[in-house]
Amino acid sequence: MNILLLGSGGREHAFARQLSSSPLCKHLYIAPGNAGTALVGENIAIGVTDFPQIKQFCLEKKIEMVVVGPEEPLVKGIFEFFLEDKELSSILVVGPSLKGALLEGSKDFAKAFMERHHIPTARYASFTKETIEEGLSFLETMRAPYVLKADGLAAGKGVVILDNLQEAKAELKRMLLEEKFGKASQRVVIEEFLKGIELSCFVLTDGEHFKILPTAKDYKRIGEGDTGLNTGGMGAVSPVPFADKSFMEKVLERIIIPTLKGLKIECVTYRGFIFIGLIKVGDDPFVIEYNVRMGDPETEVVLPRIQTDLVELLKATAEGNLNKINLSIDPRSATTVVAVSGGYPEEYQKGKVISGLDNETESIVFHAGTSEKDGKIITNGGRVLAVTSLDNNFKEALKKSYRELEKIHFENIYFRKDIGFDL
Repeated sequence: MNILLLGSGGREHAFARQLSSSPLCKHLYIAPGNAGTALVGENIAIGVTDFPQIKQFCLEKKIEMVVVGPEEPLVKGIFEFFLEDKELSSILVVGPSLKGALLEGSKDFAKAFMERHHIPTARYASFTKETIEEGLSFLETMRAPYVLKADGLAAGKGVVILDNLQEAKAELKRMLLEEKFGKASQRVVIEEFLKGIELSCFVLTDGEHFKILPTAKDYKRIGEGDTGLNTGGMGAVSPVPFADKSFMEKVLERIIIPTLKGLKIECVTYRGFIFIGLIKVGDDPFVIEYNVRMGDPETEVVLPRIQTDLVELLKATAEGNLNKINLSIDPRSATTVVAVSGGYPEEYQKGKVISGLDNETESIVFHAGTSEKDGKIITNGGRVLAVTSLDNNFKEALKKSYRELEKIHFENIYFRKDIGFDL
């Protein structure tokens, strides 16, 4: 098959590496890709939401399957764009329909969906600037800490957690009246704070059948001990040691099955990944959020554990034949540690030369924010590389990742040295 993969991060390098290794993959193109994806496929300078250019390219290169990495093209309706165009409708698209993508595109839609289908989640209410007074009153009925979420996509920055009621009220005004997160915060969801330990559950579905992929736990804070600002993710571990058989049975019965049944009841076409952000409160799972694609950096620990041919798996998903595939998982643990530019997640510099990438021995180095210039690999983003290792337990795997990171250098490189500290 000729395959087009959309995206440019570490997640996409992980996908590209696995897709390109399949005997079913004839030619892999990545739009726009990075310096790592260029090693396993052909990068194309097309933006992920430039649908007219994507169409032209798919017809020109006889693309047979499109795999969507990030959420934005899904929320903007790429599934329908292909389905409703006679020239494109025969091309398989791995990703949900526009309505399915609302699970991530609108926090309010997702919370109401969970409420309709009795899926355990935190108590909530949503408000607009027209109902801001009700929102301020609602905050008074909540206990600290106060959780405020921009309804729409805000590049992972739309969630604010505050301990002080007056600060929470001021923040609600900033989000709604000043549109702090742009259009994303024209509606704000206020929800109860749940205390527990978080993990990610990944499901692949063709709308009728499903496969549960390995669990993962990522680490969002920039500082060790989970301190400091939120980032896109500083590392991840798979599987999650505390997600034992009895806990995962609860996740299946209370969350995964009701979610898939709910999509079917509401006639939502969904052929792709559902990323369920969970929190374990006591021994019970609650949903924090849905995403409609794989997470990053979780993909860098989930995909290396999948031994089934990824092209075969995704083709069956898009064609509705997922029940015919056996999912084989590597029993070993996988860990990834993310190396970032100094100053990230705030201001950081690009264009720093990366050295030591040729020394890779016992780990896989996934490129995230990288590009090539004059034959050299340089930094081109906040999160630069994700170093993934496999071993019999996550502690041994982490040792490998840290050994590999010692060989890599770029100016002001930073990574957390305590990934997995809470396990």
